[in-house]
Amino acid sequence: MTTYARDRLILALDTPTLAEAEAMIARTTGAVGVYKIGYQLAFAGGLPLAERLVRAGARVFLDMKLHDIGNTVANGVASVAAMGAEFLTVHAYPQTMKAAVEARGTSALKILAVTVLTSYNDADLAAAGYEMTVADLAAERAAQARDVGVDGLVCSPEEAARLRAIVGPGMLLVTPGIRPAGAEAGDQKRIMTPVEAIAAGADYLVVGRPILRAADPKAAADAIVAEIARAAQ
Repeated sequence: MTTYARDRLILALDTPTLAEAEAMIARTTGAVGVYKIGYQLAFAGGLPLAERLVRAGARVFLDMKLHDIGNTVANGVASVAAMGAEFLTVHAYPQTMKAAVEARGTSALKILAVTVLTSYNDADLAAAGYEMTVADLAAERAAQARDVGVDGLVCSPEEAARLRAIVGPGMLLVTPGIRPAGAEAGDQKRIMTPVEAIAAGADYLVVGRPILRAADPKAAADAIVAEIARAAQ
């Protein structure tokens, strides 16, 4: 059970330098299931690091949140598939998702559609011109992703139970905004503990700062894995 629980923990390597990312990988090897590389690290040498991790047998998640004209998205997805990454994010707009799914083809790359960023709340959507709640927008985008054939969703754990009912058991739910009990929320507005997120139907949990800023990152990861294991029993 612990091995399976560890597979469900994604560490967000949100570090400003490649050296810091490599040091964090060395300190957490064997303690997390997947390493996620986003914009900050990608623009600091993270893409070659992703290739090295894949060659070493690690599972890699490229959090690029692609959104562009269909041809551009398709070409980007094809490049990531050739790299050997396991997960890639795109924004949950129908045209973008369709292009990504088609470009993925028969590769092992899993396309994850980002519904609504976990730093957003209803007021943020209103300021962006949306006349609907976060929950309703996430539900609408989940249904569209399901119909297009996307592999999974990135969503707040607060929406996980509702979205699971919409997409069924076959799609993955990946939830950022995870904070162990007592941890600071930071800039996240829709958060849950690991136990709550698993109970809500999440398949994978994305954790960054609670591990990255810990005095002992491996111990912090191990504690989260233990919470996942308890919740999954």
